[in-house]
Amino acid sequence: MLTQEEKDAINAECGSAPSARAVAPHALGAVQRRRGWISDESLKDVADHLTMSPAELDSIATFYNRIYRSPVGRHVILLCDSVSCWIMDYEYLLQHLLTKLEISAFGQTTKDGMFTLLPSACLGACDHAPAMMVDQELFGDLTRQSIDEVIDRYRNADNGERTAPSPAATGHAF
Repeated sequence: MLTQEEKDAINAECGSAPSARAVAPHALGAVQRRRGWISDESLKDVADHLTMSPAELDSIATFYNRIYRSPVGRHVILLCDSVSCWIMDYEYLLQHLLTKLEISAFGQTTKDGMFTLLPSACLGACDHAPAMMVDQELFGDLTRQSIDEVIDRYRNADNGERTAPSPAATGHAF
């Protein structure tokens, strides 16, 4: 069941949208920011609120790679695997990141539940490749050292709160 706060956030988006379909990604993002991911039950509740079918809303949810349909860590790391990032030592940095997080593959969450690592087709930072995004913060010109600094900063600053992004949110740290 949607909370009143979630309904209010969705309704605020609906006021300026031409249709429920247009506001759907933002509605899903509003729920995800509070819950961390979109469960089947949450999807059905949002669909009911928007007067859409769950299947129609799921097709929207699965289109966006930043709508999470399964549980993720408190922080989601998106590692760009575009051509530009591949050319700039992507594979080498991926292996370093896997080792740093003590996981073996994309889609896994660290044992402490802090980080989930996911691939991203493009983060739009080709001029600063290789790049990754942690929650809403974009990091470019990555090196092993800069990856370590970012991960350590998030670990040291973590207060246990989720900072899951909205589907359209971006930030830059160049």
